[in-house]
Amino acid sequence: MEKVKYLILGAGPAGLTFANRLKELSEDSFLVLEKEQEAGGLCRSVMVDGSPFDIGGGHFLDVRRPAVNTFLFRFMPKEEWKLFERDSRIVIGDQQVGHPLEANIWQLPVDSQVEVLSSIARSGCNSGKQKPGKFKDWIIWKLGDRIAEMYMLPYNRKMFADELDELGTYWLEKLPDVSFEDTLRSCLEHRAYGKQPGHASFYYPEKYGYGELWLRMAAEIASNILYQVDVTGIDLEKKTVTAADGRIWEAEYIITTIPWRSFETIEGMPQEIVSSVKKLKSSAIETRYIGEMLDTKAQWLYIPDEKKPYHRILVRHNFCQGSRGYWLETRKERVSLYREEAEFTYMNEYAYPLNTVGKPEIMDRLLGFCRTKGVYGLGRWGEHCHYNSDLVVELALKLAEKMYEESKMD
Repeated sequence: MEKVKYLILGAGPAGLTFANRLKELSEDSFLVLEKEQEAGGLCRSVMVDGSPFDIGGGHFLDVRRPAVNTFLFRFMPKEEWKLFERDSRIVIGDQQVGHPLEANIWQLPVDSQVEVLSSIARSGCNSGKQKPGKFKDWIIWKLGDRIAEMYMLPYNRKMFADELDELGTYWLEKLPDVSFEDTLRSCLEHRAYGKQPGHASFYYPEKYGYGELWLRMAAEIASNILYQVDVTGIDLEKKTVTAADGRIWEAEYIITTIPWRSFETIEGMPQEIVSSVKKLKSSAIETRYIGEMLDTKAQWLYIPDEKKPYHRILVRHNFCQGSRGYWLETRKERVSLYREEAEFTYMNEYAYPLNTVGKPEIMDRLLGFCRTKGVYGLGRWGEHCHYNSDLVVELALKLAEKMYEESKMD
């Protein structure tokens, strides 16, 4: 049985960042265990039709965290990236409307604008009604029934769950109030208002897929990564993990970036917490390549039409230089709605953690107990939160630095 100081489960953005930061801090007693044949996790890329295809869907590098970008540019210099202004749109009928919808309803026909404005004026958050507890009611209360029916409810059903009231409302608090006055002004002046959405500006590699970044990070710590290791068990009391082939590793600290539900056995943890892990839910997403050119300048297209299987289109030729075609994202349960064959598909069994009712309390208990045993959840799956890769890198840098400094004080 091999023993290391830091045992890192998963070689996605979280695990790779944590491990590389340890190396920069002159810590060499660490090991990364990765289930797949190469690093990158949901941010991996493959070549399809002569150009990169990002199997996890639309992962790009945001500009909002300069310290994160400075760190990542050490592995893939800034000169190898191209900066884009985000162009994302929502397809309503035959029309593409700017995202977010509430800031761009002036792009709709006049009759539709009047309907939406009227519904915003009646919405609960603008008329003083008590905030509801259920997801569907909350969306209508926040945005009005027209925006809810045109976009938010059908899109979220397609992307996350058929039964939306399984989802909590705690993660929706970041949605801004939709002001009737500001919305009316935007319609009269024909301009968007309010804050830009996430990824208003983003980087994408000029010559590669997004996965190239993570391959380079993995190359820096090649001697500290083991591939095709399917971790199936963890023992918090013994601080060991077990692979499907029976191999066992022991560590002073375990950092897990893999889904908690992927562990077949969890030992050394109170049974009520182990049982609560089974309540965590996630969605599986298929990415599908279509080798046609779309007549749009948008990079993202959001598709609320429930007659169409997919919920999002990534227009590859508008951000990946020299490429053609586009990618479709489809929740696993909706893939059967396709009637045509695709040139390439990839199923991500763990794509999005679902923000279900009770999830924050489950994760607080789980991660709080684990920390007392020297086990840390990190990133999208370790913390079961829908984090983008730039935020994951920031969290991993902070945790690596904190744990390294604390270990030196022991």
